Amino acid sequence: MEILAEESRMVCGRFIKQINLWLRVQLIRLERGRSLCNVVVGLFLYNYLERRSSLLDNPVTIPSIVRLGPKASFWGRRTLLEKRLIIASVVISIMAIAFLFAFLASIYMRSNGINYLPQTSEMRISSPQSMPPAVFGSDYEICYSPGCVHTASKLLSNMDQNVDPCDDFYEFSCGSFEKNTRIPDDKSSVNTFSIITDQLQEQIRALLEEPITEGEPHPFILAKTLYKACMNKSVIEARGVKPLLDIMKRFGGWPVLEGDNWNEHAFAWDDSVYRFRTAGYSVDYFLDFSISVDVKNSTKRIIDLDQASLGLSREYLSHGFNDKLVQAYYSYMVDISVLLGADRKRAETELRESLDFEITLANISLPLEKRRNATALYNPMTVTQLQKRFPKVDWMKYINRLLAPHVSIDMDEVVIVNVPSYITSLEQFLESTPKRVQANYVMWRVAGASVSYLTDELRRRQLSYVTVLSGKTERESRWKECVDTTSMSLSISVGALYIRKYFNEDSKKNALEMVKDIREQFRRTLEEVEWMDDTTRRAALAKADAMAAHIAYPDEMLNDEKLSEFYEGLEMSEDKLMESVLNLTLFGTDYLFQKLRQPVNKTDWVTHGRPAIVNAFYSSIENSIQFPAGILQGAFFSALRPAYMNYGAIGFVIGHEITHGFDDQGRQFDKDGNLVDWWQEETKQKYLKKAKCIIDQYSNYTVEEVGLKLNGVNTQGENIADNGGIKGAYYAYEAWTKRHGEEPRLPGLEKYTPKQLFWLSAASTWCSVYRKEALKLRITTGFHAPGRFRVLGPLSNMEEFSRDYSCPLGSPMNPKNKCKVW
Repeated sequence: MEILAEESRMVCGRFIKQINLWLRVQLIRLERGRSLCNVVVGLFLYNYLERRSSLLDNPVTIPSIVRLGPKASFWGRRTLLEKRLIIASVVISIMAIAFLFAFLASIYMRSNGINYLPQTSEMRISSPQSMPPAVFGSDYEICYSPGCVHTASKLLSNMDQNVDPCDDFYEFSCGSFEKNTRIPDDKSSVNTFSIITDQLQEQIRALLEEPITEGEPHPFILAKTLYKACMNKSVIEARGVKPLLDIMKRFGGWPVLEGDNWNEHAFAWDDSVYRFRTAGYSVDYFLDFSISVDVKNSTKRIIDLDQASLGLSREYLSHGFNDKLVQAYYSYMVDISVLLGADRKRAETELRESLDFEITLANISLPLEKRRNATALYNPMTVTQLQKRFPKVDWMKYINRLLAPHVSIDMDEVVIVNVPSYITSLEQFLESTPKRVQANYVMWRVAGASVSYLTDELRRRQLSYVTVLSGKTERESRWKECVDTTSMSLSISVGALYIRKYFNEDSKKNALEMVKDIREQFRRTLEEVEWMDDTTRRAALAKADAMAAHIAYPDEMLNDEKLSEFYEGLEMSEDKLMESVLNLTLFGTDYLFQKLRQPVNKTDWVTHGRPAIVNAFYSSIENSIQFPAGILQGAFFSALRPAYMNYGAIGFVIGHEITHGFDDQGRQFDKDGNLVDWWQEETKQKYLKKAKCIIDQYSNYTVEEVGLKLNGVNTQGENIADNGGIKGAYYAYEAWTKRHGEEPRLPGLEKYTPKQLFWLSAASTWCSVYRKEALKLRITTGFHAPGRFRVLGPLSNMEEFSRDYSCPLGSPMNPKNKCKVW
């Protein structure tokens, strides 16, 4: 501003010198008897400039000719008419000078590249809602609609514009979010997903707390009843732990509680699984049993056997007892048993043996890194072959008792064994492990699964354990927990309530258009990749064309008869929370197991009937993408803001899910969802080489807060999807711009082009803050990189990003060596 002021002074000085010269001419004319008008203007300006000359570097020199004698003042000799003319001339002259000064200053500012004056946020926000975009020069427009103002405000509140976007675009986009976001005591992290989920919870709460009306559809009564049962703390406390102890008694008792009275002869591991099945508990504590779609013939279902589900992640248990989280898990086991009535000393001894049992189950299980090859997990056997290979289990009896009463099998039934080595080791291990140890382990799993639905005393101890795992120090509000329980357990019923009241139908239409655009861009990518042979390319294009899209919700969710038919036979009780939850689990297990003989309907509305969730999915078996209603809002999507914001946010997610069909796991399935190797060998090797680049890139990222490197193998599928997804979204937006023209910019962010704002939108959706414990858990066991690396990785691989932000080659966001699969 000092430079501008100095220049303005110089301009004014030159201007006044010109006037001074003109005045001299007028005074000479005055002496020669020229017009009165010349006299009036000239004398006024002389008088004015004489007073103002002290403000300028070069004061005006007043000629001696105008110094009239003291006996006859100029003003005194003027008539009334002359005086009025002089005053009018003064006003006109002042306005002329002011206009000339403003005009000269404007020319100076434009010549120096200054296109607009800064505005305060108050000025922008107070703009009338009906105000059209303001034009600055002839280059671009600014959008002042409420949607644009709100969008700009959110971006600005997240950004740290002191950071060079070419150094660290995540910090540039999310730096202020990180600095200013406080993680609530009841959360382990805060991100875009959790913020929208909080809003969703509030909406669902309002729905569930509405009174049950006469004639209301049964599914909605179920949801409201379960919510009431969960909120009924007085009844839950009055019942205490008796519901769980009664169930355990029916199972033969928990040895650590029964002490010497426990009957070892009444226990068999397989018999315990049958009892859990009929009561509504998991059947997967020793061996995972499920009915799934046959991955090599996705038109039919098949029985699937896999390694056991564990109470703590395999990645921790395999470290052994000295691991901090394993010790916290052990202390939790002991304390829960004591709260249920066990002697502490006995519990410490016996449950340590049970923990060792679970550690062994973890050690004989296949690690996540080795479960990415679907073909290696596909080992079909008839029951006859299964019996011959693993003779210590009566497989006909085991399977038929689990499937009863809906389905029965014979010895020719085909079963998929995911990890044959696990079953071999399990047989040997069970033979050498005392029944008391086995029983203590599985009854602990039953107790652990029940704690959330029991007394505050048990739940407080659970929270202490969760604090070690995730860092959060408080439980969620009771109503939030009950909303989550109801939403997860009765997702179709709650989803139907949600979409009827809160979902904007325009969002579905717009999302479908974006899916079409992004799919078309991904198709062009498949046509253009130079490393793919023509045979593989044709198969890839066929798969892309066949990919189905499920947006928002299926129409059947608006049909009360369909909903009631699905939930037929299910009952809830306001006074028995735990039993109600077990009824739901049993209902779900029965539903899945009875589908063994039913043909696969890949467009089944029940499969896609979870709209009240903030997430998105790709199914290899269906070759389909799904975007529930819950994610089509907030930071991800709004019809009231520019398209570059939507393509950067939900467009990124859409592209991500489409690319999953061609990541390291999705690429193993063909267009019909079958596990088929449709890749020519040479092309496959080129693909694996490109995927290796992604693995190495992310494996070299260190999470400074916890001093851990990312697992590039476990996260490769998500990373490949992120890299392909942002590219597809970017080119889809470019195509949109060609059809509709360039969009206005955002107020307060005028210096950023629409393409730059696209990248900013994409990055801001991953703004995240984590507790250190949660960050460690995510890195150790998760398939997704933390938010920071979901920005840095893909954008640094995109030449288009570096071009749009003019990042020099070799800068952190524009490295010389880039990774690209798609």
